[in-house]
Amino acid sequence: MQLVRKNSNEPMEVHEYQQIKYLTFPLLNKAGMVRHLFSTREGGVSKGIFASMNLSYTRGDEKESVDENFRRIAEIFGTTPDRIVCSRQTHTTNVRLVTEEDCGKGVVYPADYEDVDGLITNQPGILLCTSYADCVPLYFVDVKNRAIGLAHSGWRGTAAGMGAVMLKRMREAFGTMPGDVLAAIGPSICRDCYQVGEEVAEAFRKSFPDDWEELLTKGEEKGKYQLDLWEANRRILLHGGVLPEHIAVTDLCTCCNGDFLFSHRASHGKRGNLGAFLELRKS
Repeated sequence: MQLVRKNSNEPMEVHEYQQIKYLTFPLLNKAGMVRHLFSTREGGVSKGIFASMNLSYTRGDEKESVDENFRRIAEIFGTTPDRIVCSRQTHTTNVRLVTEEDCGKGVVYPADYEDVDGLITNQPGILLCTSYADCVPLYFVDVKNRAIGLAHSGWRGTAAGMGAVMLKRMREAFGTMPGDVLAAIGPSICRDCYQVGEEVAEAFRKSFPDDWEELLTKGEEKGKYQLDLWEANRRILLHGGVLPEHIAVTDLCTCCNGDFLFSHRASHGKRGNLGAFLELRKS
C-alpha cells in the first residue's frame, strides 16, 4: 500500500510482525529504554467497518475479536493483555499515575476510573495504551529519570494544553525536566483535512494569542478554518521546554490514509480505533 506522507522526512517507520503492520518513531527507539508502537488497521481479526485491527470495545465490535486484537499487539511486546493499562478518554486533560495495581484495566478487567486522557508511569513492564481515530497521540520519554507518558489530545485537549499538563504531571511525579524528555506527535488528522468552525477557531485564538494565525487558515467556506493540530502540539511542547531536536512530528494523516489508519472523518464515523502503546523496558 502506498502511504500518503505529508513531507519527505519520514519520521515514522512501518514494521510488520505476523501480518500486523505498525508504526514506530526512530527518535524514541534510539533512547534504548522504551518499546512503543502506533497500530494500523492491518493484522487483526475484526470484520466489516472494524477491519481488522480494531482496539475499541465501545464501538459495536465483537468482544472476542477485540480481545484477540489486543493479544496480538501484546505479543509484539513479548507480553500479555493483563499488562496493558488503557485510558478512559473524554477529551479532558486528566492524567493518571499508573502502577502495577492498574495492569489489565480496560482490557482484561473493567477500569475503575473515568475521564482519563493521559497516563504516566515509571514502573517497567506496564504497557500504556490510548486510542485514536483522528485525534493526536503524544508520547513522552524521560531519559534521565526513566519515566514515560502517553496522552490523547484532540482539539479540546490541545486547546487546553495537554502536552504542557503531561510535562507538569511528570515533573510532580518523577522530577522530570523538559530538557530530558523525548516527545513524539503521532498519526492524526492533518491541517488539509481538518476543517473546523468558529467555536474551535475561537478556542485556539484564546489558547494561542500570539500565533494562532499560523495554526488556523481560512477555509473555502465562510466561517470555516483549517487547523494544524500537529504544529499546535509541537509549539506547546516547545513552550514547555522540550528541545526542538527532541520532538518528532508524524507525517502520516489518518484521514489521508483511511484504508491504512482508522479515521472518523474519512469513514463518517463508521470505524474502529487505533492504539498508541508505550512501555518502559526493564533495566
